[in-house]
Amino acid sequence: MKERRPSGPPACRAMDNPGYARFFAEIADLLEIRGENPFRIRAYRNAARTLETLAEPVDELASRGEQALVALPGIGRDLARKIRELARTGRLEFLERLKAEIPPTLVELLEVPGLGPRRVRKLWQEAGVVSLDDLEAALAEGRLAGLEGFGPTLIAKIARGLAERREQAGRVRLDAADRAAETIVRQLAGRRRGLRLVVAGSLRRRRETVHDLDLLATGCTRGLIERFVALDGVRETLAAGGSRASVRLASGLQVDLRVVPEESFGAALQYFTGSKEHGIALRRRARERGLRLNEYGLFDGERRIAGAREDDVYAALDLPPIPPELRENRGEIEAAEQGRLPALVSLDDIRGDLQMHTTWSDGRDTIEAMACAARERGYEYIAITDHGPTVRVAGGLDAARLARQIEEIDAINERIEGLRVLKGIETDILEDGTLDLPDDVLAKLDYVLATVHTRLALSRREMTRRIVRALRHPRVSALGHPTGRLIGRRPPYEVDFDEIVRAAAGEGKLLEIDGHPERLDLDDHHARRAAEAGVPIVISTDAHAAADLALMRYGVDQARRAWLTPDHVANARPLGRFLALLRR
Repeated sequence: MKERRPSGPPACRAMDNPGYARFFAEIADLLEIRGENPFRIRAYRNAARTLETLAEPVDELASRGEQALVALPGIGRDLARKIRELARTGRLEFLERLKAEIPPTLVELLEVPGLGPRRVRKLWQEAGVVSLDDLEAALAEGRLAGLEGFGPTLIAKIARGLAERREQAGRVRLDAADRAAETIVRQLAGRRRGLRLVVAGSLRRRRETVHDLDLLATGCTRGLIERFVALDGVRETLAAGGSRASVRLASGLQVDLRVVPEESFGAALQYFTGSKEHGIALRRRARERGLRLNEYGLFDGERRIAGAREDDVYAALDLPPIPPELRENRGEIEAAEQGRLPALVSLDDIRGDLQMHTTWSDGRDTIEAMACAARERGYEYIAITDHGPTVRVAGGLDAARLARQIEEIDAINERIEGLRVLKGIETDILEDGTLDLPDDVLAKLDYVLATVHTRLALSRREMTRRIVRALRHPRVSALGHPTGRLIGRRPPYEVDFDEIVRAAAGEGKLLEIDGHPERLDLDDHHARRAAEAGVPIVISTDAHAAADLALMRYGVDQARRAWLTPDHVANARPLGRFLALLRR
């Protein structure tokens, strides 16, 4: 029988940082549906982002008083008071007032492609649609066709988006899964000696979304199952036995814990890490050698010949160890057999970060703060790429403000040693393929990142022509977040990716992996195709604060899933070679 726990956060129980962030993100969504000032909405979104990525527990800061919270980037006195209210009561009166005015299920509609705040408001007020189920019924009954602005193309897009949203139900982003896993491992393992607790499954393969968490434990595991099901944040116990338990967290994420004997730990780690297809291929390979492979070990008859170490399982199958990120049955077993596994890029290979935003546009830290943080990470160079004038809500730079920023970067380069700050811009690609800043302004920059933020619904042919024209611009260095997707919120725009790759290869331009976990764009399939075509890949963070520079790990994860080596990655080169690559 399932044991149910209260779903809301009790006032007496500590809340984790993502829990605080969810409250402020929901406020931002509801304000957006209500049509509030975009700067007010952005303040709540920035607060959510700050709280979610904060290293120190928000509870501890709140206990120190309002001043400790006001010191955080983007947190003013009003937001600090709301955080302290949450810490004391587990609720927010302001959010509850909003929910009384606006059905909270409307927020889910914003995740459907084609539905922005204005359209969601129209659906609510004119068609009585307040949930995904209501939307599905309205589509089936043809009721959207009667709404002004809802033409056949848009309705078809909404229907496709709703179907995709249903398919993604129950999955969480990689960063959220990371935080959940790190919290659980820290709470369970702590300083307990003799306990080995590791993450397996799709999280270990670094997939961009995760359906559930798989944890494996061995060693000193007495009482582990009992402590696991009693953890803070567990909403529901799905199963609990002597060596296995499953729970559902308040976030909806399912977590499975398995306790295995030490002699089987490596086999279990291999078994529960690889994709289903990778596992089938390995078991077939074992059978071809007269062996039997399962989560308990590799067996010759009844004799276990490998199992304690994961590498031993692969070695007994005449294979070198296969990196977890590659275990998707996309040719990795054949490559391993032939000695062609790539030496994958690692975080230590990265020499610089080539997309970041500062207080000049929608960032939360100064140029100097970003530069100092990058230098602490051991980088040789960064590019400051605040938005151009098209993205007005983000405070985009026109030519005059960009000229002043260039002067500031020159001054910073004079006084900071060990790091070069490149002058850059995230310039928008307009509908006709031109850029939103003139050529003489772009000529003053070291790095020009061209991106698409508007008119995302163009046809495949129009969008392809638009981007290709931008790639042919002599001042453009790279195409940023090349397919425009937001994971779980917005699908890629329609574009002929092979044509984009051909244009980038022909023009000597870079394609970006935007390492922010909400984008991870390029995805692993596209990045691999681009690299195989000879296009250099640049991995960036899209950082909006110094703390965001840590997101590089996610871009590198994506690059590894794409089979990329340091030779494929432009910013794995030292500064001189990187600048030479831009000039070629």
